[in-house]
Amino acid sequence: MRPTFIDSFTQDVSIDLSNTALLIIDMQNATGNREMGLGKKLAAEGAFADAEYRFNRIEQILIPNIQKLAKGFRDIGAKVIYITYGSNLPDGSDVPEHIAGIVKATNNLEGQPEHEIVADLTPLSGELVLNKTTMGAFRSTGIHSHLSAMGIKTLVCVGVSTNNCVAMTAMEACDAQYRVIIVSDGTGTDSEEMQEATLTMLGRLWAKVMTTNEVLDELAASN
Repeated sequence: MRPTFIDSFTQDVSIDLSNTALLIIDMQNATGNREMGLGKKLAAEGAFADAEYRFNRIEQILIPNIQKLAKGFRDIGAKVIYITYGSNLPDGSDVPEHIAGIVKATNNLEGQPEHEIVADLTPLSGELVLNKTTMGAFRSTGIHSHLSAMGIKTLVCVGVSTNNCVAMTAMEACDAQYRVIIVSDGTGTDSEEMQEATLTMLGRLWAKVMTTNEVLDELAASN
């Protein structure tokens, strides 16, 4: 049984169209496209079965739901912001050691096709795309300055991986005084166990956990 005593201390977060942005995190070919990067590497090694859950969830759940959310935000003129991760240098030397291995192994280098956002979620012209070299976006991008300039106070977070870059960015945002919503069916990782454990953790003080339809309904009600 999950302890609930902390729930009453977790702040409620509502969507205000004037200051809420959709944050799409790390939906790139390097680890989000089964034909490239990580997927290609695992297939060549005969180990793709271990990643079947990840790529199925990305293709069948994340991409369709993120598309719906992006359309919902764009239709009302709200901001859609993209975060990528990977090296800005061709030798991968500007990423910290704990992620350097996967960055290099998946060819996640600026200018390479693996670094690009998956085709089904291509940003529109004029939408902000920030590249990070760390797990969290607030550590290695100028996102805080951008959000402050745009008057953004609430972030709706989607993408991969829930237990790594999504969680780290969400927690950094919360500590920086942003209100955070995590979309349960707009995020994904490598197993249901990891997904549910991270959502449970984030829902305790860090963020409000909502479904895609709940976010869209709140957008419609606020419009």
